[in-house]
Amino acid sequence: MSEPLLSVRDVHAWYGESHILHGMSFDVNPGEVVTLLGRNGAGKTTTMRAIMGMVGNRKGSIKHQGTELIKLKSNHIAREGIAYCPEERGIFASLNVWENLTLPPRVKKDGGLSIERIYELFPNLKERTSSQGTKLSGGEQQMLAIARILRTGARLLLLDEPTEGLAPVIVQQIGSTIRALREQGFTILLVEQNFRFAATVADRHYVVEHGQVIDMIPNASLEANREKLKTYLGV
Repeated sequence: MSEPLLSVRDVHAWYGESHILHGMSFDVNPGEVVTLLGRNGAGKTTTMRAIMGMVGNRKGSIKHQGTELIKLKSNHIAREGIAYCPEERGIFASLNVWENLTLPPRVKKDGGLSIERIYELFPNLKERTSSQGTKLSGGEQQMLAIARILRTGARLLLLDEPTEGLAPVIVQQIGSTIRALREQGFTILLVEQNFRFAATVADRHYVVEHGQVIDMIPNASLEANREKLKTYLGV
């Protein structure tokens, strides 16, 4: 097996005096879709933010293609080819779809996906190209948030709860997009609570509890571990 694209080792993170991550360790291999599963408050989003250098204090090791990120600032981490789509989406509500898609800076010389390719992945956005962010449905806003990071040229995508609160038909579209991106060689780290959705897109699942990984379940073994997952996730 090739070296991990992303290697997280014994990462601790704090918000002020609150110690959130307690030794997070996991790998993501090139071309994989990997999920972080866990209850609310387990540390999944903080893990994403720690990778991006968006927490107040962190220590440990976070390597991307062998480059240590732990001392880098967020803007330098982005230039390494890592993009983060937060749960709150972060689109520009006063701008229309086309304007949102033309704003993200290119972090890699070869650039990101063209707007034409974006519209192939998200036909809904093509239909709403002149619509302001405030006029979009929650599902369309989520599609736009993912589309914006695809414009940057990043090949490692961090997606935080991309299906949260969305209608089933939109969840299916998001799942189809994630599978299409994997086929195109993107690597995706996905935060999810819905393991039923995660099972349709991911290669492996890390279970997070109290700020650390407590188990790793290959997707092929998910059904055999369903009862254990229910215990972990409280569902």
